[in-house]
Amino acid sequence: MSDKVVPGNDIALAAALRMIADVVVGAEGQGLAVSVAVVDRAGNVVASGRMPGAALGTMRFATDKAYTSAIWQYPSGAFRESSQPGGDDWGLTSTESGRIVVYDGGLPIHVAGEFVGAIGVSGGTGEQDAALAAAARGVEFGV
Repeated sequence: MSDKVVPGNDIALAAALRMIADVVVGAEGQGLAVSVAVVDRAGNVVASGRMPGAALGTMRFATDKAYTSAIWQYPSGAFRESSQPGGDDWGLTSTESGRIVVYDGGLPIHVAGEFVGAIGVSGGTGEQDAALAAAARGVEFGV
């Protein structure tokens, strides 16, 4: 068992905690207060945190952005346009008991080409959330 991936090919708790710490450092540097969640391949929370001052609703959004990225293995914002009325994915956000989030900030995590989980960040703009998630993923996994 490594400190990045556990048997079964899910993200390890140690890696999830480091990613959360990386997001917090990045958010503090931008004067943001965010929530972050790291989930396994099935979208189950491995670790999460809400910074002091982050809006209460950000934890739910962070968790659901990560969940969306995990079950579809795409960035959560990838469905923004296609899920609008008349789009190919119209109605997507009402599936999975309303857990599908089509805002930026959720990213899948791959290690050596294998999907191991996802990260979700909420509290900034969608662009800021996605950048914080991408930076943490890059520091931990080099992507």
